[in-house]
Amino acid sequence: MEPTNWNEEKINEIKGEILSALEQVIDPELNIDIVNLGLIYGVEIAEDKHCVIKLTLTTMGCPLVDTITDDIMKAMQTIPEISSTEVKLVWYPAWDTSKMSRYARIALGVR
Repeated sequence: MEPTNWNEEKINEIKGEILSALEQVIDPELNIDIVNLGLIYGVEIAEDKHCVIKLTLTTMGCPLVDTITDDIMKAMQTIPEISSTEVKLVWYPAWDTSKMSRYARIALGVR
């Protein structure tokens, strides 16, 4: 349930701000941000201005999950409209290189 005093345009604007903030979160192994890598599967804003970020990782056993989650939490503190954040790790659909942006593919040499 989205905040009742926000219209769809405002919600989309805030989601855009969130994605911009998340572009500052860099995957330490690949040195590309998590948005361009295609690791963000969803951003939801609840009635109480609580944000849920659905995140996947390139591999299930990724040892950097805590680092990336901490960096997401720090980035979210820059969004004044959001009062709290939760990161939900999801594994479906499985991540693959087709989820990367053109920028990430070029930077990593993926065709």
